[in-house]
Amino acid sequence: MAGRFDPLNRSAVRGGRTDVPAGPGAGPADGGRLRRWSPEAPVDLGLTLGPLRRGPGDPTFRATPDGSVWRATRTPEGPATLRVSRAADGSIEAQAWGPGTDWVLTALPALLGADDDPAAFVPRHRLVHASHRSRPGLRLTRTGLVLESLIPVVLEQKVTSDEAYRSWRRLVRRYGEPAPGPQDMYVMPDARAWALIPSWGWHQAGVDMKRSSTIVRAARVAARLEEAAAMDPEPAAARLEAVPGIGPWTSAETLQRSNGAADAVTTGDLHLPGIVGYALTGERDADDERMLELLAPYAGQRHRAARLILLAGRTPPRRAPRMYRSDIARF
Repeated sequence: MAGRFDPLNRSAVRGGRTDVPAGPGAGPADGGRLRRWSPEAPVDLGLTLGPLRRGPGDPTFRATPDGSVWRATRTPEGPATLRVSRAADGSIEAQAWGPGTDWVLTALPALLGADDDPAAFVPRHRLVHASHRSRPGLRLTRTGLVLESLIPVVLEQKVTSDEAYRSWRRLVRRYGEPAPGPQDMYVMPDARAWALIPSWGWHQAGVDMKRSSTIVRAARVAARLEEAAAMDPEPAAARLEAVPGIGPWTSAETLQRSNGAADAVTTGDLHLPGIVGYALTGERDADDERMLELLAPYAGQRHRAARLILLAGRTPPRRAPRMYRSDIARF
């Protein structure tokens, strides 16, 4: 819970931005199928795909010096690796490997925000307006994959971002599989593999019983949860929250990625209400109720408003020690 919006975490302050090197304009890698797509408006790859990166060293996500973003994923048709880069003419060049190649190339526009409607957003505050104007390439990604978005979010419950990212790396590398394609990456385990991880495997990854039990319950009904990717946000959230251990915080964080839900504002977070309150009014101690009141003018676009506030980087000065970091795998 403390992780993504920790005011001292640079990636959190930036709202999930991933730095994508400009690169020398290198061509596509060897092999793989190609697709070129021309978006109707500019797309910032770092801002759009950044929320899919789970910390430094994420084995499923990589930005390379040639200006490419690589993503290893498990699609309904099997594992796939996707490489996305910007061509000299401004179009998007994608290359894919693995059994899920057709799926990821077909889903490319949605992944890069083609289903998003940034024109529906009207800034109502000077700070939000400045953040919005300086980031015209921000789009809300839509992966169409619920379990892939849900499991890392469950790992972030009640722990620091460092702990959650470490657990994700350990679990994916141990129980996942090498990703297809030329990069040394991994695809996360499938639903059955998540459900079969032994108790000591969770412990070695630093995951307590409460979080591991939630993931196992979700994996056992994965097919029903994946249906939420095609639902409207409200019934989709209800579908996710029917699983014990998944509440509004977890469902919102999941649907922001899987469904591109522009209004799925995160409640129950340790830091976000204080950041929103401080950025918009100077209040340091705003709670969820106050945050929702401040975001009410952005109804329908509250998640986008919160991201723009985070990207602005105006966070309250710290008055308490950092949340204690632990690793139960050491015990």
